[in-house]
Amino acid sequence: MKSYITFIGLLLCAIGSSQNISDALRYSNENLQGTARFQAMGGAFGALGGDLSALNINPAGSAVFNNSLFTLSGTSYDRDNDATYFGRRNNTVFNDVSLNQIGGVFVFNSTNDNSDWKKFSLAINYDLVNNFENEFFASGNSNQGIDNYFLDFAQGVPFGSILIQQDEFIEDAYLDIGASQGFGDQQAFLGYYGGLIDPVDMEDANTDYVSNASYSTVNQEFLRRTAGYNSKFTVNMASQYKENLYLGASLNFHSVLYDRYDELTESGYAPGSEIQNTTFDSFLRSEGNGFSFSLGAIAKLNEYVRLGGSYQSPTWYRLTDDFSQRINSDLADEDIDFINFNIINLFDTYTIKTPSKLTGSLAVVFGKNGLLSFDYGYQDMSQSELRPANDSSFQIVNDQISNELSAVSTFRLGGEYRIRQFSLRGGYRFEQSPYANGNTIGDLNGISTGLGYNFGGSRLDLSLNRTEQDVSERLFDTGVTTPAMVNRIYTNATLSYTLNF
Repeated sequence: MKSYITFIGLLLCAIGSSQNISDALRYSNENLQGTARFQAMGGAFGALGGDLSALNINPAGSAVFNNSLFTLSGTSYDRDNDATYFGRRNNTVFNDVSLNQIGGVFVFNSTNDNSDWKKFSLAINYDLVNNFENEFFASGNSNQGIDNYFLDFAQGVPFGSILIQQDEFIEDAYLDIGASQGFGDQQAFLGYYGGLIDPVDMEDANTDYVSNASYSTVNQEFLRRTAGYNSKFTVNMASQYKENLYLGASLNFHSVLYDRYDELTESGYAPGSEIQNTTFDSFLRSEGNGFSFSLGAIAKLNEYVRLGGSYQSPTWYRLTDDFSQRINSDLADEDIDFINFNIINLFDTYTIKTPSKLTGSLAVVFGKNGLLSFDYGYQDMSQSELRPANDSSFQIVNDQISNELSAVSTFRLGGEYRIRQFSLRGGYRFEQSPYANGNTIGDLNGISTGLGYNFGGSRLDLSLNRTEQDVSERLFDTGVTTPAMVNRIYTNATLSYTLNF
């Protein structure tokens, strides 16, 4: 056996992959981020503009600015997850701090008094669309052991096709089977050499497998830790036509890094079971880039009322995944530790197309005293797609997306009241479940508040934003099918500084 363990294999899996319906949802959702003012008012800025993060809703908003400015925002993230699994409840709290927004706008007033185009603006802005830093822990006495995961993949696979060849190292066999036969056969190989399953007979042609674990229930402890981000860099142009119309367009460049670490420990088998302890861990990394564009308009109907409308195109993400695993049990092969996180499966580059989004907005502005604003957004999640669509595994996922996901309506309401240099703000946000059943992921409810102080040449804003949502977290895609029910409470505290020029 090799005397070193650092070994990277290039796995081009055309037959099986790690992508699923969760990937499409992960990059389709844009969590409420941005400046403190934007967050404090629930993100209801589609008919208002005048805030750099409002460009994410309506690109015409930069033409509302009266002067050039620069804004910088930092956020403290608090994640509170209550996970219930087979009647047992565990709480996990996770905290993170990051710079989530930075940008500026340049406003150019027309020098021609006779021109109908009164103003032109050019803005650039960076926003953290999603912060993936999070974790939850679930434990309980399950009647579905991890052996079921491997049995689901192994049944129907010829035993001879998952055996280590003569003079072949175990880690090489693991990678070779994944590359030539696909993800499913690779998992069957891992289950056999991990000691969880055995063939009914030792003939190469055998396609039936049995578990080596004996139990009525097993104690499972599961940790899922995620990290990374989905960010958006926006280049925006907008203009004011006459006194009452603002038009804008943005080009959006997305950057993605997503890490997911899963750790399963299983024990509590029957006293006579050959296996008494099992560990099974995995690590997934996705990274890549995306592109989208958006168009929008804001109209002043009179001194008080503004209407807004915008279109956000699909986002086309081009991503690459790498994936690694490790397993051990009482019956595992003596060389099983050579399959570890240094043995890396690299998948072919693929594309995720997220659905387009339409937003309609209404705002009432009470002069310098304050305002009320409402946004309605519509996005059909069933139109998400993994590509190339002719890949057999992607076809299965795309069929799932079409059948299980549905249109999502989003409602955002915000208000602001000014008292001299102070501004008091509040907001509410509601987002429908993306699932047709409404249960796999529940509706999202959020409330927010904040305040600001205007120094004249600059402004300081603070916000507190809280969202709550119930999510059904499947530990594995097959075999262990009972999910952990996780109640997510996310709280963001954001501080922004704006400097006027």
